[in-house]
Amino acid sequence: MTADEILAETRAFNLQLEALLASMPKVQELPPEVTRRARREGRGALPAPVFLEQARTITIPGPGGELPLRVIAAPEPRGVYLHIHGGGWTIGGADMQDEPLWELAQATGLTAISVDYRLAPEHPYPAGADDCEAAALWLLEHHPDTRLTIGGDSAGAHLAVVSLLRLRDRHGILPRAFAAANLVFGAYDLTGTPSRRLWGERELVLSSPVMDWFADCFLPGMPDGERRAPDVSPLYADLRDLPPALFSCGTLDPLLDDSLFMGSRWRAAGNEARLSLWPEGVHAFTAFPIEIARRSRAEQYAFLAA
Repeated sequence: MTADEILAETRAFNLQLEALLASMPKVQELPPEVTRRARREGRGALPAPVFLEQARTITIPGPGGELPLRVIAAPEPRGVYLHIHGGGWTIGGADMQDEPLWELAQATGLTAISVDYRLAPEHPYPAGADDCEAAALWLLEHHPDTRLTIGGDSAGAHLAVVSLLRLRDRHGILPRAFAAANLVFGAYDLTGTPSRRLWGERELVLSSPVMDWFADCFLPGMPDGERRAPDVSPLYADLRDLPPALFSCGTLDPLLDDSLFMGSRWRAAGNEARLSLWPEGVHAFTAFPIEIARRSRAEQYAFLAA
């Protein structure tokens, strides 16, 4: 496909998606368990999850009890990808992206391990971050001679960065113990970057009301001054000694500035950072059957496998 054809396909898809979302109940107006059930049953805007037989779930000790990890082994393993799912810290699950993680495992040779962290609002900050930190420490302890990578999308990208910073600041472990960080349309300033604050009511997976709701579920009652703490908003952290990172985002994503700002600060701190912007891609565009999604995923796989 030519660049013009890809852009035309993206625009046509965005119109269809916006119309579909306009016909559906608003996430912020429903109890979280209702949205979670709908997503699990394939009754949302995102493609229905496919649960693969070859995937298995193991449990490790976690700060809140047993912590489930979803494991999808690569055919010929050459490393591990620690994956942290998105969903506004409030919805989603480790078993709901078996197909894309199987695609990743085949393309990269990395066994995918996805963290089933505790969700807000039942378990607000720092529960989810604590679980992801525990999973990273477990992986480092049990696979010390394995090539390790880390990443996630949206809230998962946020939690991946928080985990890397905690390894360095709480445990004296250089985050470069992970060879690469794959950070896809992440949220790094939970007070809101300009693109997020200026977005408004338009719903293309995210809208200002739903982003406010997600943040308030995760950080109930926390004022902006506290939300700028580096463990909450890693954009404000000391970013030295972090692994090479690929920041991917669509230009029609309210979290665009998060990737722009974090990618710049990552590089300014002396780390390798690549920024990949996809024209008129919406939030979560990589989940949909369109060309920019296929090309972005292929780029991510090449980055992780390098």
